Amino acid sequence: MNIKGLSVLVLLVTATAAPAMAQDLMIFPNNNQSQAQQDQDRGECNRWAINQTGFDPAASPGAPPSSGQAAQGGAVRGAARGAATGAVIGAIAGDAGKGAAIGAAGGGMMGGMRRNDQRRQQEAADQQWANQQRAGRDAYNRALSACLEGKGYTVR
Repeated sequence: MNIKGLSVLVLLVTATAAPAMAQDLMIFPNNNQSQAQQDQDRGECNRWAINQTGFDPAASPGAPPSSGQAAQGGAVRGAARGAATGAVIGAIAGDAGKGAAIGAAGGGMMGGMRRNDQRRQQEAADQQWANQQRAGRDAYNRALSACLEGKGYTVR
């Protein structure tokens, strides 16, 4: 598995686990609240935390922005374009075959470099997406904790 594939896998596992992590708070009733009261308070605080933060741990976070959009064929397309351009220039200079070969080599190199740039940009976008998911989950947990503590619970 390449680094890109591994990065996307890690991000998907992290994002899929986010709703579970947001709900992994330990909540202790301090005022002998019944189970029904605890459920009601938890539901009210959940709605409040979602409204305050815009993050819903039960909602599917989706996928990273670049999953399934891997840059492919950059070197091949670059080589084809370079070969075509080189053939034209080579024909003018008197050797279309030699011009095509030189153009293909240069175009392939440029296409490969372009593909690497796209891969780095995708990895940065994936990391930013994961950071936004984590920040949303953290904000939700803080809001949920504040609400529950205000209703007489200890939250850890």
